[in-house]
Amino acid sequence: MYILGISCFYHDSAACLVRDGRISAAAQEERFTRKKHDPRFPKNAIKYCLEDADITIQDVNYIVFYDKPFLTFERLLMSYLTVAPNGLRSWLEAMPLWLGQKLYIPKVITRETGYEGNVLFTEHHEAHAASAFYPSPFNEAAILTIDGVGEWATASYGFGKAEDITLLKELHFPDSLGLLYSAFTYFTGFRVNSGEYKLMGLAPYGEPRYRNLILSELVDLKEDGSIRLNLSYFDFLGGLRMTNRRFAKLFGGPPRKPETEISQREMDIAASIQGVTEEIVLRMVRHVHKETNQKNLCLAGGVALNCVANGLIMREGPFENIWIQPAAGDAGGAMGAALSVWYHYLGNERPDSDKCDSQQGSYLGPSFSNETVKTFLKSKGYPYHEVDPTKKAHFVAKAITEGKIVGYMAGRMEFGPRALGARSILGDSRRQDTQTVMNLKIKNRESFRPFAPSVLEEKASEYFDIDRPSPYMLLVADVRKERRLPQPYREGTPMLERLKVKRSDIPAITHLDYSARLQTVNQKDKPDYHEVISEFERLTGCAVIVNTSFNVRGEPIICTPEDAYRCFMRTEMDVLVIENCILFKEEQPPWKEREDWRDELELD
Repeated sequence: MYILGISCFYHDSAACLVRDGRISAAAQEERFTRKKHDPRFPKNAIKYCLEDADITIQDVNYIVFYDKPFLTFERLLMSYLTVAPNGLRSWLEAMPLWLGQKLYIPKVITRETGYEGNVLFTEHHEAHAASAFYPSPFNEAAILTIDGVGEWATASYGFGKAEDITLLKELHFPDSLGLLYSAFTYFTGFRVNSGEYKLMGLAPYGEPRYRNLILSELVDLKEDGSIRLNLSYFDFLGGLRMTNRRFAKLFGGPPRKPETEISQREMDIAASIQGVTEEIVLRMVRHVHKETNQKNLCLAGGVALNCVANGLIMREGPFENIWIQPAAGDAGGAMGAALSVWYHYLGNERPDSDKCDSQQGSYLGPSFSNETVKTFLKSKGYPYHEVDPTKKAHFVAKAITEGKIVGYMAGRMEFGPRALGARSILGDSRRQDTQTVMNLKIKNRESFRPFAPSVLEEKASEYFDIDRPSPYMLLVADVRKERRLPQPYREGTPMLERLKVKRSDIPAITHLDYSARLQTVNQKDKPDYHEVISEFERLTGCAVIVNTSFNVRGEPIICTPEDAYRCFMRTEMDVLVIENCILFKEEQPPWKEREDWRDELELD
């Protein structure tokens, strides 16, 4: 039996195919269209899922949408009526899409795919909960979902047991932790639904000077983690902006304009809202533990991508174990919706867990055979070297030890926002200049942003204060004290000067506060990547390398060999590895494009 889950029309549209209860394939539409966070109908992602299973749309038994559009439309209508006539412009801009597509999902699906069966719907947070619990390694667990908003709910909690999920309570719009964090993302000059992780990365540069102000003026925080927002400071209810003039006055001036210099104010605001977010999440988690009396916790929703808060839950929360859906945002809703039909709607039994999740490392996207890669390279006349598969890991590791930046593409593409060694750019964690080189010359992004380490799972505790795997790069842990170096710091030291200070013996991945958002790599889920890091350790004695997503700023992570080559040539990467084919920059023909490719990208 085939079940196709779909999420779209908001942000990060995606498709997921479930075959007899097993996740068969999943991908975001952005990877195919090359438009970051593409919200459009995921026709390319659907096409991939069907081709991967070697079926047609007529072989699909059920299609399920991750949201109930009429409930969402009701919220928009009620919100507009609350603030009318304010918000008229926002309402008029939204209506064409609603009246043309969002209210007629079954017709859109039939038109785009030819599917003639019934279309099912889950509620938004039901899909999040299913995406969190069903792929998890737990037979029983508490479930917490937190995001901006879906229909009316902004957060929910409950518990799962075998194939049954029971949601107990919800927090409703407009009181939303996700929207609160997005408001500060907007105010500090980053893009909403895209730049929240930048705000998180900026936080260690500041002091939480505004924490008490946020809690006294903007947020009424209850003991159970529920919140009430003071809407007189926000404009998202009926406007086109997240915050208003009163908000700006509270924080001493207008919002930072995108791409302008980041001041100490923005750093302190980032530290403050991150601290408030951590407090809210921790209170929610403690309340959920008290109400469910479970030892395991499953998390989903966009806020579950805040890996600093996740690390705090791991260290200070009451749960023994936590599992976070790697595609925690809207993309993962497609997976949750499909799994919800299999288990909840159809009543199929969930197999007993073997202490491993069923996410398959989140390597659920397209892959390309070595023959396909060679055919592409030959057709374009791109010089390459084919390497013996048994020697590839040594070659890649040696290049990294020589200070080279390596684009690495191997196996199935990752599902979710993190690159996990299938579509990654790799560098030497021991080199102090790696962060600057990769930020400015490769990624074309802000210099303050830290890079993530990939570490052998069996060696992780030698480098970081962590006692469990983190395969999906969703936990932040501290670099061990014995590896740290003191940081001479004085008030007013410019950000770039602070960046230059070596903070540990793995400086390229050590953030200002000695933290790191780490990925632990095991041999079962990604043997080729595990072998690269193992070979790097044999050459250097260090089991940690730098891993960042294979893309430039404003571009989705690469999908195809063509995407990989284009990104390789547009940047100052030194080596490109696509399956068993190795390409050196100096051997490639000159790269020419009609116009500046940067003009094509919408910076996030």
